Amino acid sequence: MVVASFLRLPSSRSSTTFSSSSTFFQGCSKTEDSHHPLHFPFLHRHLHLIKKPLHRTLAKLSKQHGPILFLRFGSRPVLVVSSPSATEECLSKNDTVFANWPRLLAGKHLGYDYTTLVWAPYGDHWRNLRRVASLQLLSSNRVQKYLGIRMDEVKSLVVRLFRSTSKGSGEFQVVEMKSMFFELTLNVMMRMIAGKRYCRDGDDELKDEKKFKEIVRESFQVSGATNIVDFVPMLKWVGLNKIEKKLEILQRKRDEFMQNLIDERRKLTSSNSCYEQNSKTIVDVLLSAQETDPEYYTDDAIRGFMQVTSLPLEYTFSIH
Repeated sequence: MVVASFLRLPSSRSSTTFSSSSTFFQGCSKTEDSHHPLHFPFLHRHLHLIKKPLHRTLAKLSKQHGPILFLRFGSRPVLVVSSPSATEECLSKNDTVFANWPRLLAGKHLGYDYTTLVWAPYGDHWRNLRRVASLQLLSSNRVQKYLGIRMDEVKSLVVRLFRSTSKGSGEFQVVEMKSMFFELTLNVMMRMIAGKRYCRDGDDELKDEKKFKEIVRESFQVSGATNIVDFVPMLKWVGLNKIEKKLEILQRKRDEFMQNLIDERRKLTSSNSCYEQNSKTIVDVLLSAQETDPEYYTDDAIRGFMQVTSLPLEYTFSIH
C-alpha cells in the first residue's frame, strides 16, 4: 500500500542518493504527504532541512518519520525512500516511472540543454543515446580492445611503486596511494577516449594535465553544490545566480578542452590512411560515425558522449 501510494506520482527523477536513503525530486502536483516533518510555508516548506551532508540529514529524518518520506524543497517535491524493498520497487520494477531528471541548471549548461545521455528525458532520443553508448562506445568488445591500455598503465604504476620504495635504505617506505590510483584511472580513461596520457611518472605537471585536473575539480565542486535557484527559480531574478555563472564559465572551459581533443584526433586520423581498427579511441569511433551521419553526430553530440565516458574520472576525483 505504501509503495503504491508514492508510485502514483508523475515521473521525473532528479537524483538518487545511495547510503541510508534514496532521494527523488519529483515534478509532481499535490499528493498525500502524511509522512513528512514540520514545514514552514514562508521558508518554502522544507528548504531549512537542506544541510550538508544532505544524505545524512535525510537519513535522520527517515529514522524519525519512516522509510518513505515526502518533502518539498521550494517548488520541487522530494520523495525519500530508505526501505530496501521500496527502493527496489522504484529502481527495478518501476524504473521507467522514475526515469527522468528535472531541468536543473547543471543539466542546462553542462548537459547541452538536457540533450546528453545523463540529462536527456526518457524517450526515443535517450534510448538512441543509450544504444550508441552501450553498443559502440562501451560494449564488451570495445572494452576488451582497450585491455592493452589497462595493462600498460598498471605496469607503469607497479614500476613507479617499485622505484619509490627502492629510494630508501632498504627499509619499508610509506607511499601515498590515492593520487597514484587517481592518475591510473585518469590515464586509462583518457587513453581510451583520446589516445593520450595526462599524468606522467615524474613530478612536473604538463600544462594540459594541470588544466584537465582543474576542469575535473571544478566540475565536481560546481555540480555537487546546492543551488537554491533550482528549488526556488524566482530567486534568479534577484541576483542569486552565482552558481549559474560558474556553470557557464566551466562549460566554456570543458568545451574548449574537449574540442581540442576532437580536432587533434580528426587531424591524426585524416593524415593516417593505415589507421588500425584496434587502435581507435572513443573519439575516433564517434568521428567515424560523424562521417556517415553528420547531422546527428555533431561536435556537440561527440562532446556529450565524451562527458558520459569520462564520468568515472569525476567520481574518482571525489575521493582523491
